[in-house]
Amino acid sequence: MILGVIYDLLRWEEKNLIYEARSLGHKVIPIYTKDFYYFYNNTNESLGDFDVIIQRNTSHSRAVITSSIFENLNYKVVNDSFTLIKCENKLYTLSLLSKHGIRVPKTIIAFSKEKAIELSNKLGYPVVIKPIEGSWGRMVAKAIDEDTLRNFLEYQEYTTLQYRYIYLVQEFVKKPDRDIRIFTIGDEAPVGIYRVNSKNWKTNTALGARAEPLKIDDELRDLALKVKDIVGGFFLGIDIFEDPERGYIINEVNGVPEYKNTVRVNNFNVSEYLLKKLEEWIKK
Repeated sequence: MILGVIYDLLRWEEKNLIYEARSLGHKVIPIYTKDFYYFYNNTNESLGDFDVIIQRNTSHSRAVITSSIFENLNYKVVNDSFTLIKCENKLYTLSLLSKHGIRVPKTIIAFSKEKAIELSNKLGYPVVIKPIEGSWGRMVAKAIDEDTLRNFLEYQEYTTLQYRYIYLVQEFVKKPDRDIRIFTIGDEAPVGIYRVNSKNWKTNTALGARAEPLKIDDELRDLALKVKDIVGGFFLGIDIFEDPERGYIINEVNGVPEYKNTVRVNNFNVSEYLLKKLEEWIKK
C-alpha cells in the first residue's frame, strides 16, 4: 500500500502512523501542507501514486481544502472533506444527529444576542456557550448567570470568528466529572477512554484532563457506530456525556482525532488498527 500522510504539525500521532505503516511494509509519503501546492490548469495533473491519503492537518481549513483537492483528483482520502465540514461545524453535527433521533444536549441557536439571553434564561443556568466551529475546547465557556453570559456573547462578537453573530448556547449537562471518547475506525468501534476532569470543568486532555481506560459496552458501541453512519467518515473520535437520567448524550464528533493518550492507557495500537482497516477497504 502506498500511503500519503498529509500534515501541518508533526505530532506523536503522525510520527506513529508513519512508523507503523513502514513496519507493516507500506510505502509512506509524508506531505507537509505548507510545502504543498496545486496548480489548476484543466489537465487533472496527478499528484503521485497513492492508494490512500490520511488527513492529519490540525488546521480545519487546511484539512478541508487539501482533502478536497485530492478527492477531486479521485484519490481516496481519510477523512473526506464533507465529513470534516460536518464534524467541525457543531451546528451541522447537531442537526444531523438530532434529525436521526440521536440524543444531544439541549441547544439554542439564536441570531441576536438578546434572543440568546432570553432563551438561556428559560433554559436555566449554568449554560455553555460555544463557537459554531472550533476544537480543543477553545472559546467554550460556562456562564453561571445572565451577566456572565452577556459578557461572553459580547466577547464573541469582537472576535474574528466566521459565525460570531450566531450564538450557540447549550445546557450544562449534569454528568460525572468525566466524559467518554470513542474511536470508530472503518466499521468498528474498537477503543475508547474516559476523559476525567482535573481542575478544569472541561474534559479536553489538551487542557489537562486525565485519560483512563474504558470498556466499551454494547450500548456504547452501537451508539458510536450509529453516529459514524450518520456523520460519515472512516476514522472519528466521538465525545459522549453520561447523563444520570437520560443516558448517553452525544456532544461532538472529531474528524481528525488525536489518540496518543488512548494508546498509552489502553495499550492499544490505534495506528496499526487503522492501517489494517485501510488495507481491507482498499482491497474491496
